[in-house]
Amino acid sequence: MSSIPGHRKLHLVLLGTILLGYFACLFLLYYDPSTSWALSPVNSRQQTEQSNDIVSNRSNDDVITLLMWTWPSEKRGELNWCSSRFNIEGCFITQDRNFYNKADGVIFLHQYIYKNGSNLPKLRRPVFQKWIWLNGESPTRSVRIPMIENLFNLTSNYRQDSKIPVPYGVLVPADGKEEFVLPRKNKLVCWIVSNWKPIYARVKYFNEFKKHIKVDTYGSAFGVHISRKEYLSTITSCKFYLGFENSIDRDYITEKFYNPLSVGTVPVVLGPPRHNYENVIQGDAFIHVDDFSSPKELADHLLLLGKNEEMYLRFFEWKRYFKVRRIFFLTEHVCVICEYLRKHKEYQTLSKFGEWYWEN
Repeated sequence: MSSIPGHRKLHLVLLGTILLGYFACLFLLYYDPSTSWALSPVNSRQQTEQSNDIVSNRSNDDVITLLMWTWPSEKRGELNWCSSRFNIEGCFITQDRNFYNKADGVIFLHQYIYKNGSNLPKLRRPVFQKWIWLNGESPTRSVRIPMIENLFNLTSNYRQDSKIPVPYGVLVPADGKEEFVLPRKNKLVCWIVSNWKPIYARVKYFNEFKKHIKVDTYGSAFGVHISRKEYLSTITSCKFYLGFENSIDRDYITEKFYNPLSVGTVPVVLGPPRHNYENVIQGDAFIHVDDFSSPKELADHLLLLGKNEEMYLRFFEWKRYFKVRRIFFLTEHVCVICEYLRKHKEYQTLSKFGEWYWEN
């Protein structure tokens, strides 16, 4: 048997060395060093073991695994609420970062991303995985972070042009045509607010408005505490509620609008233009400050409506056909995202993210 020439032996040794190095790089690239980079599991050991069984087979299309990467600490604990609260099945939700390589989607709540991005994943994103940017705040109240411009596949927030839009509320068909019964009212105008800054347009408007009409005010901004139990009943007791947003941005229509609508109170809104609200509900269901030349003119109009029940009741004609369903912030977002990922397996990219949200 002839021996292998020396130069061929050298070539084989070099080839073997190259292949060994290649597979070593792959190992380091895809190895999951959870003991050094992941947070401690949030769920119990038993729940983690059960979760491993659920997501161990990536071919199982019945289960969508969502990893909450940045999340409010108070939301820790039991996370699998989609079935019990929203009748959305097959969602496994976790904050255990050991599931990173198995997750169909990783959700990043914008307010909890560090400005330097140091709390973002260090490992490469699996090719099947979506990174979802979630934000309930307006552009005005959201810090723009340049280094996240090209990180995400999907967006989910209140914007109608978000990839997975989840507004603060929606109108749904009423069960049947029923006559609206006006709740008992003992106040004309009310406002509950905690976030008070003199630079806000709503603060400037209110300071002039209150000179011409009595406003019952509540919240920490006015030193009057309102419990969660008292919140909706207080709004119900008022004929008009000041649904003044803290910033004026496209589609930014929050619970300040939907809460009074849901309990039979007329919202007086300060926010995006009237047509933006009319994408949600008919125009004679609310009052927009832009329809009046001054806060005094608005105050005079509310005083008139407060004395004329026939005119006032016209604001509720829509209630014969529709009702308001308020959205549960964050929890419902996650379940809607889960449902979206079940239907959309294709690879997706997100371009000009910052321009879309902060400049559009």
